[in-house]
Amino acid sequence: MINDLWYKNAVIYCLSVETFMDANGDGVGDFEGLERRLDYLSGLGVNAIWLMPFQTSPGLDDGYDVSDYYNVDPRYGTLGDFVEFTHGAKQRGIRVLIDLVVNHTSDQHPWFKEARSNPDSPYRDWYIWSDKKPANADEGMVFPGVQESTWTYDEKAKQYYFHRFYHFQPDLNTSNPMVQAEILKIMGFWIQLGVSGFRVDAVPFVIAQKGAEVKRPRPQYEMLRGFREFLQWRLGDSIFLAEANVVPKTNLQYFGHDSDRMQMMFNFHVNQALFYAMASSDTRPLAKALDATREKPSTAQWGIFLRNHDELDLGRLTETQREKVFEEFGPDKDMQLYHRGIRRRLAPMLEGDRRRLELAYSLMFSLPATPVIRYGDEIGMGDDLSLPERNCARTPMQWSPEPHGGFTKSDKPILPVINDGPFGYSYVNVADQKREAESMLNWTERLIRMRKETPEIGWGECTVVDTGDDGVLALRFDWRNNSVLTVHNLLSRPAEVNFDAGVGEEGHLLIDIADGGNSRAGKNGRHRLLLEAYDYRWFRLGGLDYLLKREEI
Repeated sequence: MINDLWYKNAVIYCLSVETFMDANGDGVGDFEGLERRLDYLSGLGVNAIWLMPFQTSPGLDDGYDVSDYYNVDPRYGTLGDFVEFTHGAKQRGIRVLIDLVVNHTSDQHPWFKEARSNPDSPYRDWYIWSDKKPANADEGMVFPGVQESTWTYDEKAKQYYFHRFYHFQPDLNTSNPMVQAEILKIMGFWIQLGVSGFRVDAVPFVIAQKGAEVKRPRPQYEMLRGFREFLQWRLGDSIFLAEANVVPKTNLQYFGHDSDRMQMMFNFHVNQALFYAMASSDTRPLAKALDATREKPSTAQWGIFLRNHDELDLGRLTETQREKVFEEFGPDKDMQLYHRGIRRRLAPMLEGDRRRLELAYSLMFSLPATPVIRYGDEIGMGDDLSLPERNCARTPMQWSPEPHGGFTKSDKPILPVINDGPFGYSYVNVADQKREAESMLNWTERLIRMRKETPEIGWGECTVVDTGDDGVLALRFDWRNNSVLTVHNLLSRPAEVNFDAGVGEEGHLLIDIADGGNSRAGKNGRHRLLLEAYDYRWFRLGGLDYLLKREEI
């Protein structure tokens, strides 16, 4: 059914049009500004751009409250501007993924306005209603501490409507065949305009049974197969990237045992274990999470990230593990959110420590998944904790030391650009880092190139190699008779490890991909490696023949 598995060894770059680049000077990013920055993204080496919501919206939830699925919000431009952008991306070999937000709409959407105004309207059954407030209305909230209920009374409809998210985002009745048909139409529309796939928002909620009488919602997995069939019929190499923070035993239900549902899913299970590993210097839970998420169809792929536009969700860690991550990376209450996560960007979480930042990204890029990076993280952008909820990590891109970081010529940007402290745009910006050979930006570009030149990671079989030290993680990837080994020291002190790379021959060579610091196996076929604090290595497994040729030279 699929003829191009491009996503197996890709790098995806996530951005918000609103805060990326403003071309017309009104303080809001737009598609014209984004198009002007395509050469920057091409130079960085990304394969695909994932756009956060840009359709028409009241903007109460950063665009996730959609009021028109078939248009661009006027603040960002027109459909013509969008097509110019997708065409420019295609010219540079960059694919475009967009958010598909179909669990709910805005309460300002014409569908909901019609549904609440007329009980006989066909749109009434496009949403979930109840005459009485269900007894479990205070359960299952996505934003605890901010959100008070999942059911709100509507004066016009004279009924309660269901909303898994904020009260201004009524849930669609996705069990309704007419709603499902509309979702397919939305996908088809954007595919025609140059989109290569969708990051599907809140997938478990989209496919869950909904209603006042539903006590334990049963997932309707077959719905995913219908979406997949339609997408592949319209564009053979298009993909779904599912946001599904679920337990590992259900992963195959989302991928499909025959790989006929979602091609990609974010690996939240590994993401949370990764942060615990960095906080505790204990890689064992991370190795366990990698093993728990090992099973997937051969054409499927995980997506892995460090930080994204939401809070760092730690809900699946144990209470002890979660408190450890809070203590290390978000000790203050205003750094935490929804009783489960941290709302900071990565660089301030790691106190701007370049060693730890490099370690974190090297580790993320060397996991068995497709790496997804967020705009600004390639230069080490910070956050603004004075902004509410998740907006603190959604500040505008810092392009230069010019006013407002070169994001806009307006004196009223959509969100304030960070201008104070070590993460202010005077110190952290693209223009300055382009000129510095060892800057975070240029280092990230080299990392992306190195990752794309090691397809074994995206395609191969991953094995955890015993290093004898719980603070040092070694992963071996094997694919088509080629092997790659990555080693990461999560300890704040140097570590010497002694390990078997899986060859067991004296003189076997590990060829350092990054700086040529090779390692030769000793008489017992084992490698002895000294790693500095927060050090990392990427090796290609050479053979004895390679070693002999090197000695002859």
